[in-house]
Amino acid sequence: MSEGEFDPSGDKTVSSELAGVLPVDFLAFHSQHHRVYLHYAHLQLGTRRVAVDVVDDVFTFLLKVWPQVLRQESLHGFAWAVLREHVERRLAVLDRPVAMVETAWFAALRRTSRKRLELLESKLGLYAAIAELPERHYDVMLLTFLAGLEGEMVAQLMGIAPATVRSHIRTARRVLARRIGLEWVPGEEKEQ
Repeated sequence: MSEGEFDPSGDKTVSSELAGVLPVDFLAFHSQHHRVYLHYAHLQLGTRRVAVDVVDDVFTFLLKVWPQVLRQESLHGFAWAVLREHVERRLAVLDRPVAMVETAWFAALRRTSRKRLELLESKLGLYAAIAELPERHYDVMLLTFLAGLEGEMVAQLMGIAPATVRSHIRTARRVLARRIGLEWVPGEEKEQ
Protein backbone atom coordinates (compact mmCIF):
# COMPACT_ATOMS: atom_id res chain seq x y z
CA MET A 1 0.00 0.00 0.00
CA SER A 2 1.47 3.33 -1.02
CA GLU A 3 1.16 6.71 0.61
CA GLY A 4 -1.29 7.80 -2.08
CA GLU A 5 -3.94 5.23 -1.28
CA PHE A 6 -6.15 4.98 1.79
CA ASP A 7 -5.80 1.76 3.75
CA PRO A 8 -8.75 1.09 6.07
CA SER A 9 -6.79 -1.58 7.97
CA GLY A 10 -5.49 1.17 10.24
CA ASP A 11 -8.91 1.41 11.80
CA LYS A 12 -8.23 1.77 15.49
CA THR A 13 -10.31 0.28 18.18
CA VAL A 14 -9.75 1.38 21.73
CA SER A 15 -7.75 -1.12 23.77
CA SER A 16 -9.69 -3.25 26.22
CA GLU A 17 -7.86 -1.63 29.16
CA LEU A 18 -9.02 1.84 28.11
CA ALA A 19 -12.51 0.68 27.16
CA GLY A 20 -13.33 0.20 30.83
CA VAL A 21 -12.38 3.75 31.83
CA LEU A 22 -13.48 5.85 28.87
CA PRO A 23 -17.05 7.12 28.56
CA VAL A 24 -19.22 4.65 26.67
CA ASP A 25 -20.67 7.36 24.43
CA PHE A 26 -17.15 8.52 23.52
CA LEU A 27 -16.16 4.94 22.65
CA ALA A 28 -19.23 4.63 20.42
CA PHE A 29 -18.47 7.95 18.71
CA HIS A 30 -14.84 6.92 18.21
CA SER A 31 -15.72 3.55 16.71
CA GLN A 32 -18.29 5.10 14.35
CA HIS A 33 -16.12 7.97 13.12
CA HIS A 34 -12.45 7.01 13.35
CA ARG A 35 -12.23 5.35 9.93
CA VAL A 36 -13.97 8.20 8.08
CA TYR A 37 -11.94 10.85 9.92
CA LEU A 38 -8.75 8.99 9.00
CA HIS A 39 -9.80 8.73 5.35
CA TYR A 40 -10.62 12.45 5.22
CA ALA A 41 -7.31 13.41 6.90
CA HIS A 42 -5.37 11.11 4.57
CA LEU A 43 -6.93 12.70 1.48
CA GLN A 44 -6.11 16.15 2.84
CA LEU A 45 -2.62 15.51 4.16
CA GLY A 46 -1.32 12.97 1.66
CA THR A 47 0.47 10.63 4.05
CA ARG A 48 -0.96 7.97 6.29
CA ARG A 49 1.44 8.64 9.16
CA VAL A 50 0.54 12.32 9.39
CA ALA A 51 -3.17 11.53 9.02
CA VAL A 52 -3.02 9.03 11.89
CA ASP A 53 -1.26 11.60 14.10
CA VAL A 54 -3.85 14.27 13.33
CA VAL A 55 -6.83 11.99 13.91
CA ASP A 56 -5.31 10.76 17.17
CA ASP A 57 -4.92 14.40 18.23
CA VAL A 58 -8.55 15.09 17.30
CA PHE A 59 -9.90 12.23 19.40
CA THR A 60 -7.57 13.08 22.28
CA PHE A 61 -8.87 16.66 22.24
CA LEU A 62 -12.48 15.50 22.01
CA LEU A 63 -11.97 13.15 24.95
CA LYS A 64 -10.48 15.96 27.07
CA VAL A 65 -13.53 18.14 26.50
CA TRP A 66 -16.10 15.35 26.10
CA PRO A 67 -18.62 16.71 28.65
CA GLN A 68 -18.62 20.06 26.80
CA VAL A 69 -18.86 18.27 23.44
CA LEU A 70 -22.01 16.52 24.59
CA ARG A 71 -23.58 19.89 25.40
CA GLN A 72 -23.01 21.26 21.89
CA GLU A 73 -26.04 21.88 19.70
CA SER A 74 -24.53 19.45 17.17
CA LEU A 75 -21.99 16.97 18.50
CA HIS A 76 -21.18 15.86 14.94
CA GLY A 77 -20.86 19.40 13.64
CA PHE A 78 -18.57 20.35 16.50
CA ALA A 79 -16.38 17.27 16.05
CA TRP A 80 -16.20 17.86 12.28
CA ALA A 81 -15.07 21.45 12.88
CA VAL A 82 -12.36 20.16 15.25
CA LEU A 83 -11.15 17.72 12.59
CA ARG A 84 -11.03 20.43 9.92
CA GLU A 85 -9.17 22.78 12.27
CA HIS A 86 -6.57 20.14 13.15
CA VAL A 87 -6.03 19.27 9.47
CA GLU A 88 -5.67 22.94 8.53
CA ARG A 89 -3.21 23.55 11.37
CA ARG A 90 -1.09 20.58 10.32
CA LEU A 91 -1.06 21.78 6.71
CA ALA A 92 0.10 25.19 7.95
CA VAL A 93 2.87 23.61 10.06
CA LEU A 94 3.95 21.51 7.08
CA ASP A 95 3.71 24.65 4.91
CA ARG A 96 1.97 22.84 2.08
CA PRO A 97 -1.38 22.90 0.32
CA VAL A 98 -4.08 20.26 0.56
CA ALA A 99 -2.84 17.01 -0.96
CA MET A 100 -6.27 15.82 -2.13
CA VAL A 101 -5.57 16.33 -5.83
CA GLU A 102 -2.45 14.17 -5.81
CA THR A 103 -3.76 11.64 -3.28
CA ALA A 104 -7.05 11.06 -5.10
CA TRP A 105 -5.37 10.95 -8.50
CA PHE A 106 -2.75 8.44 -7.37
CA ALA A 107 -5.36 6.18 -5.77
CA ALA A 108 -7.41 6.29 -8.97
CA LEU A 109 -4.29 5.55 -11.02
CA ARG A 110 -3.57 2.40 -9.02
CA ARG A 111 -7.10 1.14 -9.73
CA THR A 112 -7.02 1.69 -13.48
CA SER A 113 -5.50 0.17 -16.58
CA ARG A 114 -3.51 1.94 -19.27
CA LYS A 115 -6.59 2.12 -21.46
CA ARG A 116 -8.29 4.39 -18.97
CA LEU A 117 -5.36 6.75 -18.40
CA GLU A 118 -6.86 9.36 -20.71
CA LEU A 119 -9.97 9.44 -18.55
CA LEU A 120 -7.76 9.82 -15.48
CA GLU A 121 -6.09 12.88 -16.94
CA SER A 122 -9.50 14.53 -17.08
CA LYS A 123 -10.12 13.44 -13.47
CA LEU A 124 -6.98 15.30 -12.43
CA GLY A 125 -8.63 18.52 -13.64
CA LEU A 126 -11.78 17.58 -11.75
CA TYR A 127 -9.84 16.97 -8.53
CA ALA A 128 -8.11 20.33 -8.90
CA ALA A 129 -11.50 22.02 -9.42
CA ILE A 130 -12.94 20.25 -6.34
CA ALA A 131 -10.00 21.54 -4.29
CA GLU A 132 -11.03 25.11 -5.17
CA LEU A 133 -14.63 24.75 -3.90
CA PRO A 134 -15.79 26.61 -0.76
CA GLU A 135 -15.20 24.70 2.49
CA ARG A 136 -18.62 23.03 2.95
CA HIS A 137 -19.04 22.14 -0.74
CA TYR A 138 -15.50 20.76 -0.78
CA ASP A 139 -16.11 18.55 2.27
CA VAL A 140 -19.41 17.23 0.91
CA MET A 141 -17.90 16.40 -2.50
CA LEU A 142 -14.83 14.80 -0.94
CA LEU A 143 -16.86 12.65 1.45
CA THR A 144 -19.54 11.73 -1.09
CA PHE A 145 -17.55 11.08 -4.24
CA LEU A 146 -13.98 10.40 -3.14
CA ALA A 147 -14.67 8.62 0.16
CA GLY A 148 -17.84 7.01 -1.22
CA LEU A 149 -20.16 7.86 1.66
CA GLU A 150 -23.93 8.12 1.34
CA GLY A 151 -25.55 11.55 1.74
CA GLU A 152 -27.18 10.58 5.06
CA MET A 153 -23.81 9.61 6.52
CA VAL A 154 -22.17 12.80 5.24
CA ALA A 155 -24.97 14.82 6.84
CA GLN A 156 -24.51 13.02 10.13
CA LEU A 157 -20.71 13.39 10.10
CA MET A 158 -20.84 17.10 9.35
CA GLY A 159 -23.79 17.81 11.62
CA ILE A 160 -25.95 19.19 8.81
CA ALA A 161 -29.28 18.20 7.27
CA PRO A 162 -29.40 15.67 4.40
CA ALA A 163 -31.17 18.33 2.31
CA THR A 164 -28.17 20.61 2.86
CA VAL A 165 -25.86 17.86 1.59
CA ARG A 166 -27.97 17.52 -1.56
CA SER A 167 -27.97 21.30 -2.01
CA HIS A 168 -24.17 21.46 -1.63
CA ILE A 169 -23.80 18.67 -4.22
CA ARG A 170 -26.07 20.48 -6.70
CA THR A 171 -24.24 23.77 -6.27
CA ALA A 172 -20.80 22.12 -6.43
CA ARG A 173 -21.74 20.23 -9.59
CA ARG A 174 -22.80 23.45 -11.28
CA VAL A 175 -19.56 25.17 -10.28
CA LEU A 176 -17.43 22.18 -11.30
CA ALA A 177 -19.17 21.84 -14.66
CA ARG A 178 -18.47 25.50 -15.37
CA ARG A 179 -14.82 25.23 -14.28
CA ILE A 180 -13.95 22.14 -16.30
CA GLY A 181 -16.05 23.07 -19.32
CA LEU A 182 -18.83 20.49 -19.11
CA GLU A 183 -22.48 21.08 -19.74
CA TRP A 184 -24.45 20.76 -16.51
CA VAL A 185 -27.82 19.09 -16.87
CA PRO A 186 -30.28 20.10 -14.11
CA GLY A 187 -31.76 17.10 -12.34
CA GLU A 188 -28.70 14.82 -12.70
CA GLU A 189 -28.08 14.95 -8.97
CA LYS A 190 -31.39 13.18 -8.31
CA GLU A 191 -29.64 9.96 -9.32
CA GLN A 192 -27.58 10.11 -6.15
